[in-house]
Amino acid sequence: MDTLGFLGPLGTHSEAAALHLNGLLDEPRELLPFPAIFQALSAVEEGQVQGALVPVENSLEGSVNITLDTLSSSEAFALNLELIWGVRNELMMKYPKTEVRSIISHAQPLSQCRAYLKEHHAAARLVAVSSTAEAARLVALSRPEDGCAAICTARAGELYGLYPVAEDIQDTMANCTRFFLVERAGKKSPALRFSNEPVPEKLLVICQIDGKRAGSLCEVLQEFAVRGVNMLRIESRPARTELGAYIFFFELEADAAGLAASVEAVRQKSIWLRTLGAFPVLTAANLKGASLWSSL
Repeated sequence: MDTLGFLGPLGTHSEAAALHLNGLLDEPRELLPFPAIFQALSAVEEGQVQGALVPVENSLEGSVNITLDTLSSSEAFALNLELIWGVRNELMMKYPKTEVRSIISHAQPLSQCRAYLKEHHAAARLVAVSSTAEAARLVALSRPEDGCAAICTARAGELYGLYPVAEDIQDTMANCTRFFLVERAGKKSPALRFSNEPVPEKLLVICQIDGKRAGSLCEVLQEFAVRGVNMLRIESRPARTELGAYIFFFELEADAAGLAASVEAVRQKSIWLRTLGAFPVLTAANLKGASLWSSL
């Protein structure tokens, strides 16, 4: 059986997204948790797993830098699918009838639920830990007098025997995370359990340009603009070679007529350039107002 890595431990949003994706695959994979995104992607690069589902961006908190940095560091990676996962946070306790004195979670959910916490638990102490699943584990070990609650997934609460106090406490139902299914370059995309396979919607291009030359980024962007290629997203990250050197990530519409010509023109203006492949975009049904395919 093929394997699919994800950011663990069990009970995280990443596991929930991986379980959802696995249910869509024509041939489900064995799910393997990793303690860090870098380790999950390294396992793909080294052939220890066939693929990894890793977060790349949250709609409230922004880009996941370690994912971008790792993708740019090797020619072994290809993107075969994007999954948009709605983030649903629950407040859970072992002793739900006790006063809430401490709220434990990962730093991002604590930030994503800021308005709810201010309105309902302004006096509670906020404690940031490594993951929402770790928060659930710590609350499961707490005593009644501690008054501990966790912001976590419903699955994490079930795994650790917690009870829901409040559901969907995130500040906005539009809170979502984009995940990339990353596999080794050249590997065939996994088949989905649908008669009509989704068509590629995006192409990811990563390149490094000479940032010391005035107008170099503008010239690159012009190559896309003059050929009518729509840029869906642009991101820059330090090249990690010297101060002031940057790598650029361009997400482009995959069906543009001038796409191939524009990418080749940008290649000529770059120190190096890699394309990680064209891929479809799926939107999970747990995102409010979402359909299965983002294009429908």
